[in-house]
Parts: sequence; structure tokens; C-alpha cells
Amino acid sequence: MEKTKKVILVSGMSGAGKSTATSILEDMGYHVIENFPVQLITLLVDIIENSTDPRYSNLVLSTNANDFAMFLHGLKGEAIDVSVLFLDASDLVLIRRYKSSRRMHPLLLSNSANTLEEAIAVERQILSRTLNASFVTIDTSFLTVKEVKRILEQYFAKSAIPSFSISFMSFGYKYGVPLDADLMIDVRFLPNPFWVPELRVYSGDDPQVYDYVMEKEQTREFLKRMVSFLDYAFGEYVKEGKNHFTVAIGCTGGQHRSVAVTNYLYDHYREQYHSYKQHRDEKEWIRSEQ
Repeated sequence: MEKTKKVILVSGMSGAGKSTATSILEDMGYHVIENFPVQLITLLVDIIENSTDPRYSNLVLSTNANDFAMFLHGLKGEAIDVSVLFLDASDLVLIRRYKSSRRMHPLLLSNSANTLEEAIAVERQILSRTLNASFVTIDTSFLTVKEVKRILEQYFAKSAIPSFSISFMSFGYKYGVPLDADLMIDVRFLPNPFWVPELRVYSGDDPQVYDYVMEKEQTREFLKRMVSFLDYAFGEYVKEGKNHFTVAIGCTGGQHRSVAVTNYLYDHYREQYHSYKQHRDEKEWIRSEQ
């Protein structure tokens, strides 16, 4: 039977942005249900499969860490196509968000932990038992609401035809690694334009820095080998049925080498696959000092 009903199960770390994500999905035309009793999941599956109400054709279910595994196991049905959206953020970011909002972590409210740090660790352990590479995972640590919206539209736009797509992201290791990367590439071994005084204030988006990185023998040899690997890997992921793959390219500050290499890979693959790029840590001060 063709799967005619779409359900997005939204979960992840408390404070990582589940409410923001569900609001965006609701604006995209999905019907959102939050805090549904997991004990009634069998009843809900029956309603989804048999209801003619259009709200149950594109449904979003938001759940907490404790109920996530039961929802994931219970959402079985011949007519139901289930996707999982997992929201994550670094522990430091989660702590900062809770302290700034003055909200209580759910595991503190339920007396399942004694401190905020312990609550985050316990919740991460609970969720780690059911994490799967097929989940759509978004690290919101460095993202604005606008950026989250753009990513969700890439994955879940109802009018989109399912196909393999790739996100290329530059980042700086000094600001932390992205948690949602499927593949992380370290390009800190490449010659660094930062140490060239006349290039320091520019970024890999500027031709003088891009050309400096690309003309180096190390870069040419690296890209030849990397593209060969990615050509093979992307082809295998398409065969496997994976919908999206995130490649994160990191250098020290996320300004020069990683931006240049990200731009190269994006340009190389954009005609072959649906491709997106993001420069996570490219700073505004680079432009302002020019």
C-alpha cells in the first residue's frame, strides 16, 4: 500500500527549539499536536490511517525525551510515512538558554535530576538510545529562527518532490563543531590566508582569498581526492534512499579556508544535486573592516 499520510515526529533536547520548529511547520501547512498522551498512540494511528480529515494527512507530533521511543515504535501503519525531526544544541547553549529564560527543565520539574547540568545529561542519555542516522537532525546552537525556517523548508516543504540534497557548511573549530553534520572535513592543514596581512580582513567569499586557497598544490590535491570520495559516497547514499546529507568543512576560525572550500564544493555539486550552503561563522567584522 502506498503511504499516503505524512507524520513528522519532533523531539530532541529541551531548550533546543522544538516549539520554534513546530510553529514553523504549522505555518508551512502541517497540523501540529503537542503533548499527546503516548498511551493513546494506537488510537491515534487508527485515526490517521482511516480519517478523511485533511489535517491527518500532514501531521506533526511533538514529544519529550521520555515518550519519544514509544511514539517512534507506535507510529506503525501501512499508510503512514514517518519522518523524525531531532532538535539539538550544545550543552553550554542549552544552559545559557535556560538561565536567560528562567524556565525550569522538565526533568527538574519531575524530580528526575537535581541540577540543570544533570538534567541535560540525563535527557541526552535517554534520547541517545534511539538516535538513528536516518533522522533529520538540526543543531540550533548557532542558528537564527530565519535559518531554522530555511532548513525546515528544505526538508519538509509539502510541495517538494523527495530527492537527495546536500548542505555544505563552513565552520570554525574555535566556536565548536556542528552537531548535525553527517561528514566533517578538517581543512586546517591548508595554507592559511589569515597569516597574509593583506588577506586577513577578507573571507573565502572574496576572490583574492578564494584564489589564494585554490591555487595551492595542497588544495588541488586534497580536492581531487575529496571529490572522488564524495562522488562515490553520494551515489551510494542515493541508492540507500537517504534524503539529505550535511557536509561540514572546518578551519580554525571559519573565515577563510573552510569558506573557500565550501564554496568550491557547492559550485561543483549544485548542477548534479539539490545543494545548499551556509557559512556558519563568517563574521560581519570581516566586511566592516574593508
